[in-house]
Amino acid sequence: MSDARSAISPASPPAPLQVAIVGGGPAGLMAAEALLQGGAQVDLYDGMPSVGRKFLLAGKGGLNLTHSEPLEAFTGRYAERAAQVAPWLEALSPQALRDWAAGLGIRTFVGSSGRVFPAEMKAAPLLRAWLHRLRVAGLRLHMRHRWQGWQPGDAPTLLRFDTPSGPQLQQADAVLLALGGASWARLGSDGAWVPHLAARGVDVAPLQPANCGFDVGWSPYFSQRFAGAPMKSVRLHFDDGQGPAFDRPGEFVITATGIEGSLVYAASARLRAAIARQGQATLQVDLLPGRSVAQLAAALAKGRGARSLPNHLKEHAGLDGVKAALLREALSATQLADLVAQAPQDLAARLKAWPITVVAPRPIDEAISTAGGVRFEALDGHGMLRALPGVFVAGEMLDWEAPTGGYLLSACCASGLAAARGLLAWHAAGGRAESNPET
Repeated sequence: MSDARSAISPASPPAPLQVAIVGGGPAGLMAAEALLQGGAQVDLYDGMPSVGRKFLLAGKGGLNLTHSEPLEAFTGRYAERAAQVAPWLEALSPQALRDWAAGLGIRTFVGSSGRVFPAEMKAAPLLRAWLHRLRVAGLRLHMRHRWQGWQPGDAPTLLRFDTPSGPQLQQADAVLLALGGASWARLGSDGAWVPHLAARGVDVAPLQPANCGFDVGWSPYFSQRFAGAPMKSVRLHFDDGQGPAFDRPGEFVITATGIEGSLVYAASARLRAAIARQGQATLQVDLLPGRSVAQLAAALAKGRGARSLPNHLKEHAGLDGVKAALLREALSATQLADLVAQAPQDLAARLKAWPITVVAPRPIDEAISTAGGVRFEALDGHGMLRALPGVFVAGEMLDWEAPTGGYLLSACCASGLAAARGLLAWHAAGGRAESNPET
């Protein structure tokens, strides 16, 4: 007679949570890491031949990973979405992100501006170490898989892809979308996901260029002669009546069509909004922030003698090159000479607030990042789409924006961690939605 115990099979362990991540940028990779640590089985799909394409491009300038300023000030950089971004940053603060990089063997340092960079000033070593750790942890990568949205009747967690070997269907227990915005389409962020989500009832704010340049409409001479010239040691002022005026020193660059660069990017959200309201926006540039109006007026009033007007402006006012040429965009040589001779005080005042009118942001594909995206109100308390149970969203797909300086990358990573933790909590709760807390 056989042992009765042999007829009783031991209980099978529960199958691991199967998660599909679509998008291989920082948000998707950070989500993958958190999900793997949480015991999930993770497959990551991306339409490009390799992950992190835009991340690597950012690294060509040194990879500004995050910023060293205090967390309260850091969080304030996200403006009207600071309240929604704050919980992400509490879970993965700028210092925690530096510690995470150190865990990959990547030392970081704080630059003179407060920005944080890898010691090697490169993105590739960090990405290589990160991918190695993820693969060891069990991440499965599927490249050249371009997500095609849903067909009528598809479950939210059924994914359709175009691949080199033809169309494929993949079923998952949960999906995390981290497809980026719509800038730099050649690197994979093309905004093609917008109609797929909108067709399923997801509220998506229109995507717009952020951290972008603006068109001015220079004369052909100025455009051809000074495109690419830096406007150094200036101060930019812009008051749109929508809160405290923007006023900051720095530099920007003249382009063939207008202006771009770090100082312009910092004001881009307000400039973009003002153009949308009024059709244009006028900012003021202090061309010589190290000198007062009185000092400039006294210098300009000095006799020219045999000096030419350009030499006089250079020697006494410190104006030459692109700054001097900018004056000629608005004033003829005769008008400028008359101001120097007859109204140096007026000219000095204008040099401290030289107007530049911008008429349009540059196209979204030229922008560093995008504004708009999935509205936070479309998410439940776990970060899941209310209209699509089992589908979570992270990164630049969401409706937030931030200036350059480490704020973009830091929030993308933090949002990936937050979405992954929300997904795990949703699964632990039996796949039940959770209401958003009041904000």
